[in-house]
Amino acid sequence: MLRETLQTAAVHMLRRMDPERAHQLTLEALKAGLGPKGMDEDDPVLAVQLLGKTLPNPIGLAAGFDKNADVPDAMLNMGFGFVEVGTVTPLAQEGNEKPRVFRLPDDRAVINRLGFNNRGLDYAHHRLKARRGRPGWVGANIGANKESPDRIGDYLTGLRRLYGLADYFTINISSPNTPGLRSLQSGDQYEELLTRVMELREELSPLPERTAAFFVKIAPDLSDSDKSAIADISIKKGVNGLIISNTTTGHRNALKSRCRDEAGGLSGVPLMAISTEVLAEFYRHTSGQLLLMGVGGISSGKDAYEKIRSGATVVQVYTALTFGGPGLIHTIKADLAERLKADGFSSVNEAVGTGVD
Repeated sequence: MLRETLQTAAVHMLRRMDPERAHQLTLEALKAGLGPKGMDEDDPVLAVQLLGKTLPNPIGLAAGFDKNADVPDAMLNMGFGFVEVGTVTPLAQEGNEKPRVFRLPDDRAVINRLGFNNRGLDYAHHRLKARRGRPGWVGANIGANKESPDRIGDYLTGLRRLYGLADYFTINISSPNTPGLRSLQSGDQYEELLTRVMELREELSPLPERTAAFFVKIAPDLSDSDKSAIADISIKKGVNGLIISNTTTGHRNALKSRCRDEAGGLSGVPLMAISTEVLAEFYRHTSGQLLLMGVGGISSGKDAYEKIRSGATVVQVYTALTFGGPGLIHTIKADLAERLKADGFSSVNEAVGTGVD
């Protein structure tokens, strides 16, 4: 009880701080071993099968929280079913000018224009190598440097440096905060990117049992033609799945908080309906040929269940932690388990896509 009271007090204190400072203090506390632990073993109904793996639950930590792979094990211990670190770029970079993170409390949302601030591949390599052999499904989200003359080359550099140290890789081409990056989601550029990435995967891991899974993280702000092309090219090139979605640059009119007009990507509750609609579209289009991760706006078990029924095998959470604190993960899992059982499902996998016509 005392531990929970202290954690609640800490969350309230962090909410009153500058968002980036609060985030840094959180990471420092986690690195020092002060993070909360998962309260109980997960309900068996939450176990999920994917890519030959069994995860204890489908709730993952989205990229952006642990950019430098400093605390993946602390987050697994908190109760997440898996963790994604990054975004990591080949060279360390400071990111965009501060201030660049804005809480929107009235909307339970965040706007950020961080710009891939991180310590670079060498640091991430060191951190991931140090945890090699530990349990838990940990992915690495990789990106391109802002001033890079060859952005596709940056992704290949990231894969070469970290291959063998992560269970899966996410090709992040959907951040709105690196000018021109989202153009890699379009037609010929997307096909060239995946061609080179998949050729490199073949080179790095000729043995199928040692091959890491590959995902692409896409934006919610895509045209219908881009969605169709991404789905078809992803299937053709053998990508394992898509992460749907990154932050949105639009959808500001209904926001109530004073920072609603800040430039950057919007995440949190306002993204839930938008990203879930795009998720269902991709589920229909791909007919189960791609594994889909649902991310964007999840703050309850109800939200996680809606993502799963809209086609996601697993989901990811980040912004909701800003407002709900670490105890939110336990609440989401407990609620999700109840909803699965109430509808007669014995596993998460049984429920995937059941809400899509």
